[in-house]
Amino acid sequence: MLTQDQILEKLREWMEELFEIEPDDIQLDSNLYSDLDVDSIDAIDLVVKIKELTGKQVQPEDFKNVRTVQDVVTVIQNMSAE
Repeated sequence: MLTQDQILEKLREWMEELFEIEPDDIQLDSNLYSDLDVDSIDAIDLVVKIKELTGKQVQPEDFKNVRTVQDVVTVIQNMSAE
């Protein structure tokens, strides 16, 4: 299973590559929408990356309550533990 730090590092890579967000701006308590300006289309790109990482489809109900980077980390940890 991936550690929180490993997942955070992956998220920083993805978000820099996909959305041109500086990795230093991506902290566990960062709000995806208000702090990082991620929109619904960006969230879909993120879901695709999560599927590539875990090999599993992200369930909409798992992702609908995601607001912070920590929430994304938790979803990935739960998916990789299944």
